[in-house]
Amino acid sequence: MANIAILGSGGWGTALSQVLCDNGHDTWLWSHNAAKAAEMQKTRENPLLKGVILPETLQITSDLSCLEGADLVVSAAPSFAVRETARKMAPYLKRETSLVSVSKGIERDTNLRLSQVIGEEIQNICKVVALSGPSHAEEVGIRMPTGCVSACPDVTAARFVQDAFMNDYFRVYTSGDIVGVELAAALKNVIALACGVITGLGYQDNTKALLMTRAMAEITRLGEKLGGTRLTFGGLAGMGDLIVTCTSMHSRNNRAGILIGQGKTVQEAMEEVGAVVEGYYAAESIHQLSAREGVEMPISQSVYEVLYQGKAVRDVVSELMGRAKKDELLERCWL
Repeated sequence: MANIAILGSGGWGTALSQVLCDNGHDTWLWSHNAAKAAEMQKTRENPLLKGVILPETLQITSDLSCLEGADLVVSAAPSFAVRETARKMAPYLKRETSLVSVSKGIERDTNLRLSQVIGEEIQNICKVVALSGPSHAEEVGIRMPTGCVSACPDVTAARFVQDAFMNDYFRVYTSGDIVGVELAAALKNVIALACGVITGLGYQDNTKALLMTRAMAEITRLGEKLGGTRLTFGGLAGMGDLIVTCTSMHSRNNRAGILIGQGKTVQEAMEEVGAVVEGYYAAESIHQLSAREGVEMPISQSVYEVLYQGKAVRDVVSELMGRAKKDELLERCWL
């Protein structure tokens, strides 16, 4: 069994700590908030995962010394805090340490994938693996069957993470395409916001299916241009994560979109959700990346215009439905 430290005590980091404890690992969960760590250690519960009683074997702390001697370090901070968290962990890492990023997003301003952000801060002292897929923390917390992908060009590193996490309710596949897995994870959050908006406007299943399918086509176009593999976007990290994020009320992005569709301002919607809405930040990154790479992404561009330029959501629907006629199978990139 391994010594494991998880940095980030949000819902996802906490749910994964339970998976690792169930697998018999010596597991520490670190929070940047000392009061929160003490309360969780006392109550054995995270308010973000109500009803989930944490294993007695899980150690919860705000002391970074939990990283000393760790075989596996899990970076579970929200995207905006990944760089700072990586900077804090860097002094404790060794060449033989395995590091897995479970956060989803793209860093604002730099437009770097999160494994790239971590690599910069730790000076690439060890391999970074991305673990991603259709995996709501609320369901993993109650041990519902879930599947994810462990992605790294180094197959040994990917398999180490697979072995650490996999059990009878948490299935893990491996992939060498960390670029595609991370991009799929970040880009689908924008589409989940869009799906929420059309739900809030009163549109139903036909419209959602149209949106999700055409959105996957444009996500794949950008992902391939940036070095990802097309098949990744049709797998768990791509279409799988898109489906679960666009259709579930567990999804913060979906809930925020619904509120915007119902007439709330973007700021009001984000405040009402009460947690990080990664799709809001990713929309700006996609806008910049698609312009830089010359990739047409009409749905993602429309989301950006609604979020950052105040465009009316009903106008966007009309514009998208009125675009020039096309042949689906003659597109340059389709799954």
